[in-house]
Amino acid sequence: MKNSYYYLLIATTYSVLCIGVSWAESSYNKLKKEMEVKNDIQSPPQVLHKPSIPWWIRLYLSAYSAITDASRRRNGTVNRRLLSIFIVKSPPTRNPVNGVKSSDVTVDPARDLWFRLFVPTSTDAQDSDSLPVIVFFHGGGFAFLSADTKEYDAVCRRIARKVMAVVVSVNYRLAPEHRYPSQFDDGFDVLKFLDDEQSKGILPGNADISRCFLAGDSAGANLAHNVARRASEASFRELKVIGVVAIQPFFGGVKRTAAETRLVKVDPVVSVELTDWAWKAFLPATGEGMVVDRDHEVANVSGPRAVDISKLDFPATMVVVSGFDPLQDWQRRYYEWLKRSGKETYLLEYPNMIHAFYLFPQLPESLHVIQQVKDFIHKQCSKC
Repeated sequence: MKNSYYYLLIATTYSVLCIGVSWAESSYNKLKKEMEVKNDIQSPPQVLHKPSIPWWIRLYLSAYSAITDASRRRNGTVNRRLLSIFIVKSPPTRNPVNGVKSSDVTVDPARDLWFRLFVPTSTDAQDSDSLPVIVFFHGGGFAFLSADTKEYDAVCRRIARKVMAVVVSVNYRLAPEHRYPSQFDDGFDVLKFLDDEQSKGILPGNADISRCFLAGDSAGANLAHNVARRASEASFRELKVIGVVAIQPFFGGVKRTAAETRLVKVDPVVSVELTDWAWKAFLPATGEGMVVDRDHEVANVSGPRAVDISKLDFPATMVVVSGFDPLQDWQRRYYEWLKRSGKETYLLEYPNMIHAFYLFPQLPESLHVIQQVKDFIHKQCSKC
């Protein structure tokens, strides 16, 4: 009975917050001409003592965290039925919405591998001879959310419109039902699918897979890095990955960082308890003669067991970090490791933001991120 009341409270709170977010989005759309990102927009100024996040965004993210926490059973499994009640999803839109149309494409029905395809429909996009292709991986600690989750549908739509690119948002398998390397296999297989001669006609005619970018946030950014590493060792017919966009990537390690120790109960999304659970659910189980911990090569990518990429044709990488994200030290180490490996890399910092801030277009910093992604992609494309 207590659980029923708890779930009812979460449902009520989440419903109210969804209404609030819809209202905020409506207000934003009315003012978006005034809020349009300009080329001279500046990064956030001085560092604050607490995140500069509106109360309703903090409450919204706290409610989401409460739902995911409630879905995590004591035996290490996830209550998917509970999540399906509360997590809002968006259908594909054959007719353009906000200048972008979308459709779902099946890659492998046996493992429910598919992606949502976002195609910009503006006159400029249709008249362009060549549109870059962004393969996007959603966040959620490898265990939650999907390509059709409302927030990810919306952000991929914004990226497609603002960057003027074709976006392929991958719906990969989730942990703990599917552990590593399932997610990486899914991501890489989507690249092979796009490169396959038989897949021609799925992407618009002016989509250029020789100018392909891998992007993602949180666990999705981890995926983008590791799939890019695998792609740099593979041969494709036409596809070429020329850039990685890693937004607040989810990396970790055995030893706690200063940020993980300092930022306790500051970020409404990320906590050490949650990240420990996520790594345990995602990484392969410890076997005979094999110890698996958070220093695994795909978790602590710049750590003691890091894979040497110095001799690989690893693409240019943009790393986004925020000052109130407990994961920030791992993200900066990743950036420094890329530089030491001789790779082209860029660091973009938002001192007063939290994890997942860029999903909210009501924040000026979110608009700034999208603009920077656009600039990065266009810069890399100009080299081709």
